[in-house]
Amino acid sequence: MENNSREVWLKLMDVAELLGVHPSTVRLWSDKGILPTHRTSGGHRRYLQAEIDLWRKASRVTPELEPVSAMQSAIGQVRMQIAEGRLEAEPWYQKLDQKAREQYRASSLNLVRGLMSFMASAGPDSASEAYALGYEYASRARRYGLNAVDATRAFLFFRNSLLEALINAYDGAHVPPGLAWGRMLNKMNNFTDQVLLNLLQTYQVLEEARA
Repeated sequence: MENNSREVWLKLMDVAELLGVHPSTVRLWSDKGILPTHRTSGGHRRYLQAEIDLWRKASRVTPELEPVSAMQSAIGQVRMQIAEGRLEAEPWYQKLDQKAREQYRASSLNLVRGLMSFMASAGPDSASEAYALGYEYASRARRYGLNAVDATRAFLFFRNSLLEALINAYDGAHVPPGLAWGRMLNKMNNFTDQVLLNLLQTYQVLEEARA
């Protein structure tokens, strides 16, 4: 945190702590112009506390979009993105036969449903869902000859498509960026991080078992 006689400047980590969100969320909001951000001569992000405080006050009166409604909207948008042929441009996808491609397209909707369950409950069932999805991505990748890097790229493609769809859902509902967005992004990051870790751990276990 930096201070002079008139203004209080915050670093990215300070803002994340102040808003109660993950630093990656603050970075994302900054990149998208959601948060008022300034740059130092060295290119580092800095935030005026007065501007962040004003942004927080505006956020408190923001109506929230229910997670289930956001998920339902996201399902349609993810399907649309897949239909638009974005998958065909992915190098890992080009390595797959038709059967494998169909299974990967279906897995995108499984990710949405898993996240929906996680948002409804962060208990043991949601952890099991993250494990099951991680196992699904890892075992499918190995079955169709994808290495660990391509398996990760496949998952990140669907994770990023889902993130984009959720942001569009909140935009479409005219929900201004605020704490509602922070809670949604935090839950998504938490869930998809668990899936990715389970994917990598499962892939490693399967490789060691084959060796």
